[in-house]
Amino acid sequence: MKRHNAIAAPLGEFSPEHFQLAIEGGIATVTLNRPQKKNPLTFESYAELRDTFHALRFDDAVTAVVITGAGGNFSSGGDVFEIIEPLTKMEAAELHAFTTMTGDLVKEMRACPQPIVSAVEGICAGAGAIVAMASDMRVGASGAKVAFLFNRVGLAGCDMGACAILPRIIGQGRASELLYTGRFMSAEEGERWGFFNRLTEAGGALAGATELAKALTEGPTYANSVTKKMLQMEWAMGVEEAIDAEAIAQALCMKTGDFRRAFEAFAAKQKPVFEGN
Repeated sequence: MKRHNAIAAPLGEFSPEHFQLAIEGGIATVTLNRPQKKNPLTFESYAELRDTFHALRFDDAVTAVVITGAGGNFSSGGDVFEIIEPLTKMEAAELHAFTTMTGDLVKEMRACPQPIVSAVEGICAGAGAIVAMASDMRVGASGAKVAFLFNRVGLAGCDMGACAILPRIIGQGRASELLYTGRFMSAEEGERWGFFNRLTEAGGALAGATELAKALTEGPTYANSVTKKMLQMEWAMGVEEAIDAEAIAQALCMKTGDFRRAFEAFAAKQKPVFEGN
């Protein structure tokens, strides 16, 4: 469960063992690919995902990420027999190493500069729901069901940052309900509560997420990375401190070529073509 630093940029040359990765037009599409079991996560896939998102910090060719699942489901979470059963036999130090590793996946998702869009179809449960939650945006399909199932297996809802992140997305009361009960949130509830940015027809989540990611890759991608960084940093700031930090960040963006290109395009009554610098 330790980092081996085996995955390095550029990711266009990397073939994962435990999921699929395709890179096209600046978009890296991660596909959880065990459809016969609704795409559960294993010790190995957790670690490989963690290290992949770490490597994305250094891959300038990727400007947006889409996460999806194969076979009509996003992810059923940790595999019962490949994760949960072994965990019942581990000592405290091993268990802490595991929970640290899974938390590191969320940290790496938040730390990579590329915006992440999850395309959620079907079942999105447990650690799968956490991966969707840790993404910057989420596109859900009609019929999708999201559940933070930890209390159903005798665990607390405080897993991989859920108690910090989920209330910021859907509010404290609604997050409390999902984390205390483990019940499924419907696609319609998810959109109404703000978990899903938008809904599509069943089978359309990946296309919707890719469309959103494409719009991001065509935007000022360096500025987008600054926005993502500030969204994370400002959680721990007061308003006055946040305003000062944003003044520095925005002044930096005003020195980019994309800012100049936007002005020149506006003056010429044309659509700006951003280059990410």
